[in-house]
Amino acid sequence: MAANSSPFKIILGSSSVARRKILAEMGYDFTIMTADIDEKSIRKEKPEDLVMALADAKADAILSKIRTLDSQKKDDEPTILVAADTVVVYEGVVREKPSSKEEARKFMKDYSGGHAATVGSVLVTNLKTGFRKGDWDCVEIYFHEIPDGVIESLIEEGTVLNVAGGLIIEHPLILPLVKQVVGTTDSVMGLPKALTERLLEEARSSFES
Repeated sequence: MAANSSPFKIILGSSSVARRKILAEMGYDFTIMTADIDEKSIRKEKPEDLVMALADAKADAILSKIRTLDSQKKDDEPTILVAADTVVVYEGVVREKPSSKEEARKFMKDYSGGHAATVGSVLVTNLKTGFRKGDWDCVEIYFHEIPDGVIESLIEEGTVLNVAGGLIIEHPLILPLVKQVVGTTDSVMGLPKALTERLLEEARSSFES
């Protein structure tokens, strides 16, 4: 069910280009709002708990912004907010965006001939009914050897510096070096389609209940 024909609007609480692309591929129209939170201040031991806590914090920050805007303009249009977060887990350790080129280089050398996992959360909030629900998804990625030249090209280009764990699998340089993905590519990229669709459906149903 595409948003064009739906009696509600969607706000994607993310500046991620990949998430935007995935939600558009799902057939939805949406607007963008960013949370601007200090993600490093939120710590949890388990990656599943961390991504859920981060999505919660993002949603809260955006809802606070919306309330400020709504006090200036009354908007009764039914709205669903979608917040999400993704981390990479390597040998049991959570990895977020690399803090430097050196860290990105180390991350990718670790993945070479090895494997990592992504843990991603999706949280939907129905602004009209107050319905709020989230869940998480996990994907395992196995790599062939990644040549140093490929690592340097990716660092020079800069994309890997802006993604969790410096891990990308859809890039033309990396794609041939991915041995196996146990799970879905859209989840690795930051927005698992099946989970997002299920949560949106539940949020939609809460309009009627």
